[in-house]
Amino acid sequence: MIEPRIIAATFVLEHVPDLVRYGSKPSRSEEQFATAAGKGRSYDDAVWYPPNQVFIGNLSPDALRDLSRPWWAHPGDAHAVGPSGEIMGQSQFYELLARLDVFELVELGQSAAVGPNDLPLFDAGQQIGVFHGAHEEDESLSARVLLENLACKASGVHALDFLLKQKRIDPEGITYCIGAGEEAVGDRYQRGGGGIGRAIAEACGLEQAGGADVKAFCAGPIHALVAAATLVATSVHRQVAVVAGGSLAKLGMKFLGALQTDAPILEDVLAGMAIVVGHGAPSDPVIRLDAVGFTSPRSGHSQQAVLEELVAEPLRRLGKGLRDVGVYAAELHNPEITEAAGGGDVPDRNYKMLAGLAAVNGDIEREAMTEFAIAHGLPGFSPTQGHIASAVPWVPHALKRFEDGTLERTMLLAKGSLFLGRMTKMWDGASITLEAKNAD
Repeated sequence: MIEPRIIAATFVLEHVPDLVRYGSKPSRSEEQFATAAGKGRSYDDAVWYPPNQVFIGNLSPDALRDLSRPWWAHPGDAHAVGPSGEIMGQSQFYELLARLDVFELVELGQSAAVGPNDLPLFDAGQQIGVFHGAHEEDESLSARVLLENLACKASGVHALDFLLKQKRIDPEGITYCIGAGEEAVGDRYQRGGGGIGRAIAEACGLEQAGGADVKAFCAGPIHALVAAATLVATSVHRQVAVVAGGSLAKLGMKFLGALQTDAPILEDVLAGMAIVVGHGAPSDPVIRLDAVGFTSPRSGHSQQAVLEELVAEPLRRLGKGLRDVGVYAAELHNPEITEAAGGGDVPDRNYKMLAGLAAVNGDIEREAMTEFAIAHGLPGFSPTQGHIASAVPWVPHALKRFEDGTLERTMLLAKGSLFLGRMTKMWDGASITLEAKNAD
């Protein structure tokens, strides 16, 4: 069996402050959102913001520990392009939307007329175009839903295109593309029919690529990586791309927290990702398919049981304990967003729970829990884009550390809120372990 490896990964951002109004929360709170006019950020502010610099690879996650908070209050020099991604401006993103539109949904120009089923597009507060709905009676083809879907496609294309060019990967060599985003692309007869993976592959010139979408709320990218690794390991495909675009619905999701503080609205960026799994080079980490973790119905609502299935059980199969993983990547939400909204520091809470599991399982003493959480954890740096924030933004940083020999083993774990769909009360979850070739 072939050892599947992660070959390359890119993560990109699109700064779209004038699309925040179409986020789910702002659009449902129009009066309150109208008072947030002075809370927006400029493109330069979004570029130098330290968590965004971590996201595109110009800073390591640990660098955030040494920077005083709030991070948004200390501007500095920064670049919009990093070793693993870039930050795109709003005007450029509108141009990308128009280029990728194959059904005449986007009409740019100040003279564009806004019909009853359309949405106006703004840039710097001025209307610069219209996004048209495609069907008067089908809510799945309404302007709002289609804008969410096309924005998802565009940010995924941005990520994969950057990867192909910067990492010099031949698009002809990728023969399968898995979409791992959260948008349900379809029509009134099949609301989640899918096709984002294929649409992104087509736009990026992957002429040989088949593909499908994987849906699992925030855990989607990890499930997709498991599927990609399995396809490579069994020689069905030599290289598989896992792609996901950003969630327009989550723009401004916690803007009320910003209104109550001096903070700007930090949820003004979409995020896209692309990860290629294939045969790879010896320095590329192996995805250990014999140590994949999944939650099962037996775990119920217990956080300890969920972590036992996602973390402890897979490591036991490798003959390892919790201390044998150099870095755990879980939900990497930026705490400056979640704390202002009353949600606390999500990564810190997760690492404390992991430390508790390590203590319960006898891997560490209780007195060492704080030290374990810091040594094996990461500060949060990802926009609250749901599936994007769950573990995977660590991958480009992990690849760098595997290459320079400072990391032997890392685990990516993500949880999905299946109960949000009202079909079950269960949590979902999945984990994968990446190892250096010679890890003992």
